Amino acid sequence: MMGIYLNSKTAYILYKGETQNPYFVDKSQMLEELFPLVSRGNSHICITRPRRFGKTVMANMIAAYFSKGCDANDIFQNLAVAQSPEYDKYRNKFSVIHISFNDIGEECISYKQYIEQIRECLVHDLKKEYPEAELYGKTDVAGILRYINAEEPTARFIFVLDEWDFIFHQDFVTERDKKAYLQFLRNLLKDRPYVLLAYMTGILPIAKYSSGSELNMFLEYTMAAEEQYSQYFGFTEEEVDILFQKYCMYTEGPQNLTREELKNWYDGYYSKFGRRLYNPRSVVTSLKNNNLGNYWTSSGPYDEIYYYIENNVDDVRDDLALMVSGVAVPAKIKEYAATSMNLQTRDEIFSAMVVYGFLSYENGKVSIPNKELMEKFTDMLQKEPSLGYVYRLAKESDRMLQATLEGDTETMTEILELVHDTETPLFHYNHETELMAVVNLAYLSARDSYRIEREDKAGKGYVDFIFYPETDRNADCIILELKVGFTPEEAINQIKEKQYALRFQGKIGEQSRYSGEILAVGISYNKETKKHSCKVEVLS
Repeated sequence: MMGIYLNSKTAYILYKGETQNPYFVDKSQMLEELFPLVSRGNSHICITRPRRFGKTVMANMIAAYFSKGCDANDIFQNLAVAQSPEYDKYRNKFSVIHISFNDIGEECISYKQYIEQIRECLVHDLKKEYPEAELYGKTDVAGILRYINAEEPTARFIFVLDEWDFIFHQDFVTERDKKAYLQFLRNLLKDRPYVLLAYMTGILPIAKYSSGSELNMFLEYTMAAEEQYSQYFGFTEEEVDILFQKYCMYTEGPQNLTREELKNWYDGYYSKFGRRLYNPRSVVTSLKNNNLGNYWTSSGPYDEIYYYIENNVDDVRDDLALMVSGVAVPAKIKEYAATSMNLQTRDEIFSAMVVYGFLSYENGKVSIPNKELMEKFTDMLQKEPSLGYVYRLAKESDRMLQATLEGDTETMTEILELVHDTETPLFHYNHETELMAVVNLAYLSARDSYRIEREDKAGKGYVDFIFYPETDRNADCIILELKVGFTPEEAINQIKEKQYALRFQGKIGEQSRYSGEILAVGISYNKETKKHSCKVEVLS
């Protein structure tokens, strides 16, 4: 018999639909890693990842494969797990309790309503499947399960619990409710002989919420701290290669995507040991739509960048300026400290942003992963006055681009002087990296019409910025070189001597793409006079 949570057919239906998606990626090999845990029994694992990283798809796969609620051979016989010698041994042989904790009732306004709905449905399922349990209690789920297991020792269960921490993000939940919820999970799962495997997913790690021993039976696997299971959440480089090949075969008419653009837009995350990962939902949506777009849909404050920094803008403002210019900044990331509210310190803020997927973390530094997220940061910088000079420079970026295209160096200089005419940030221009961050802010809106690449290999060396026209191939191209302690004329001479313009003129496949003029732009900063200077020259 099938129930709402016990041996439900829901996971089978949802996962089968997923496998019929033309851009489906087979990650069923993960099941083989779970076989020993099920065989051993009393196993507890929790995998935390940002939103949109495939947690629910994997939870549905696990429930569909193990549950004896229906025969899922029609799904799995064509997937990688079917090659396992233990494929038939574990397939659809177990009682699975599959709960999606984000499935909240329309009129749910209290924790009591929320948890009672879960309890009642689970109790109903158990008493329907095990009629003798009717003799035991009314709503004590753990008690009923213990009774069933005592009467029938072979009655053991696999628990698949998706988005376990969803309730912590709800406004109606109090601190007392959170403690009660942790106690509910502890009572249900800890040291229970009826538990074969408890597989749990969420966004924030358990350690953030469970400071005591409530859920210490779980082994936690986070993206930044544990390598195991990392290949099953997010798409690898090789998987995106295959998906792009499918896209080329399936797409009728113009193909609006290139493989390089997919990488620029959706790559940029890292596993513990440096495996590169793409945002899977965005990749699939982009391929389906034949469109490069921002698919980071917002469903609440946790999907808005400003939510994380509003309590301590001063501490992170300069780092944001650096990251938006493409520079990674050092940070001490402790995922257990990534609380979703009351973020105070710089490291707490960046920890939360890593956990939620706004920043990537590698080798002790955080950075903005890709163009999709860069757009989110750019939007914030242009609409939050509390960011001070960062906001003011970003707001002037339309005027900066127009002045550059017109060769109006007086206006360009005036805009850059905003930095020193208001408050002086940490940027003392000891390095060109700091000047680069300020200049990048001044050209922020240029991203709407240009693909801006930093330190791109061009001619005989590396140039600071190249602006490739995206929306209008007849627009002027821009090569921008920065200098601290030198003149803008020297910057332009470097552009000429290193032949950076060859990036537009002489590269196969690009020489015919751009028909506008090529502008050499030199921007310098004099440490003694503390003044900026600008020069624009059309290259012949």
